[in-house]
Amino acid sequence: MDQFHPPAPPGIGRRIYDLLRAQIADGTLAAGARAPSTRALATDLAVSRTTVTAAYEQLAAEGFLVTAPGRAARVALAPAAIARPRADPGGGGPPAPALSAFGQRLAGMDLPALPAAEPARIDFLYGAVASRDFPALAWRRAYQAELLRHQHSLRYIPPEGDAALRRAIQGYLRRARGLACDTEQILVVHGSQQGIDLCARLLLDAGDAFAFEEPGYLMARRCFEATGAGLWAVPVDAHGLDTAQLPEDGRVRLAYVTPSHQFPLGGVLPIGRRMALLQWAQRHRAWIVEDDYDGEFRYGQRPIDALQSIDPDGRVIYMGTFSKALSPQLRLSYLVLPTALAAVFRQAKRMADRHAPVLEQRTLAALIETGAYERHVRRTRREHERRRAALADAIARHLPPTAELAGTAAGLHGVLWLPFVRPQDEPALAEAARTQGVGIYPVSPLFADAQRGGPARPGGWVLGYASLTVEQIEQGIRILGRIVAAWGAGAPAPVPPH
Repeated sequence: MDQFHPPAPPGIGRRIYDLLRAQIADGTLAAGARAPSTRALATDLAVSRTTVTAAYEQLAAEGFLVTAPGRAARVALAPAAIARPRADPGGGGPPAPALSAFGQRLAGMDLPALPAAEPARIDFLYGAVASRDFPALAWRRAYQAELLRHQHSLRYIPPEGDAALRRAIQGYLRRARGLACDTEQILVVHGSQQGIDLCARLLLDAGDAFAFEEPGYLMARRCFEATGAGLWAVPVDAHGLDTAQLPEDGRVRLAYVTPSHQFPLGGVLPIGRRMALLQWAQRHRAWIVEDDYDGEFRYGQRPIDALQSIDPDGRVIYMGTFSKALSPQLRLSYLVLPTALAAVFRQAKRMADRHAPVLEQRTLAALIETGAYERHVRRTRREHERRRAALADAIARHLPPTAELAGTAAGLHGVLWLPFVRPQDEPALAEAARTQGVGIYPVSPLFADAQRGGPARPGGWVLGYASLTVEQIEQGIRILGRIVAAWGAGAPAPVPPH
């Protein structure tokens, strides 16, 4: 009869397993050698035989031991490979595994820094929206209704997204953006960045080229560059992309544009340039990616109709998002695809991640179908207009008369230009502001050529205001005004708060 042993302390079975595995690894227990019997080892270690048996069973399952009823356990003749740390006399570590060409391009790419874990006390971060603006009560009611709705089974849905949401988006686009499409053309994606990535991977090859706004959205540019395609930077002016400078080059397969509110400078592409862009795409058999990243927020007049709404040839991929109107944390955006591209984009989405979260899609569909979403957009548009006016007013009062705030006719940000600050000094002034609790963001990284426009280009910063209160905007610009005054006087170091 086995001697009684109290239950083993937590982890003792793991230690027995580790001990035996280490002895097999260093040759103490050679291949084919007999392992200690479970009874004897349990007695020696003063633990229950059950604990030892469990460790042996794990070693057998992993191929280190061979066991059979009525026979002693033995070390496998060819035990499974055991990873062991090796000394590295050279100090450089083992050679890195080979990367694909895509991986090598990505590894060497300078991507924008992620937002600080601790945001500035008054953070003019573009892309952030106020949590208090989120329609929490309406969202909770719709979400709970969908959560409690009976489903025959929990299963994958089609990669293009929930049918109810695609129908809701179809109706919304016709009302709000003048865009008519079939639901089969709509693909729900995990944020605009996934939509851009799908466009890059499906429409560009290494050796191709793409036309891109200069300056423009850096993460989109990097996404296209990661394919190995070459950048053709096309300057923008007060009216957006200068279509007269589009390349007449057969290698250019795609153009990325923000025609309703150029990012970051704010121009709106006029009808003449829109037609020229469409004619260029038709002439070169190129695709146009239309990023309508904040089209809901135009002040003083109705939102601009989408470029895709006047596309006669099916060359435009329209991209919309709910990140600015609701929350970037939802990760819900969508593409409206030319019919010729819909099937392959669905396949690529299925390969990437099957589909976006279903409950969130159905909740959003319910908000759109009941009109709650559009009421929310109208309310937040009024709030953003108050914040925009507060920003313009604070800059006029606290910054020098030469300061200029551009690009605020629409959207949730503006660009602050200071003619007496050089572009290369943008990071230093931003750091001086951060030491005083104010976050501002240099515009130069958004230029492919940091010297675009020549040495006379002033220093600039992107100021997002959607997450701030009117009072925070006033306080932040007042602090920035003191820092800028010291900078203009030849003292760029941070100034103490008053």
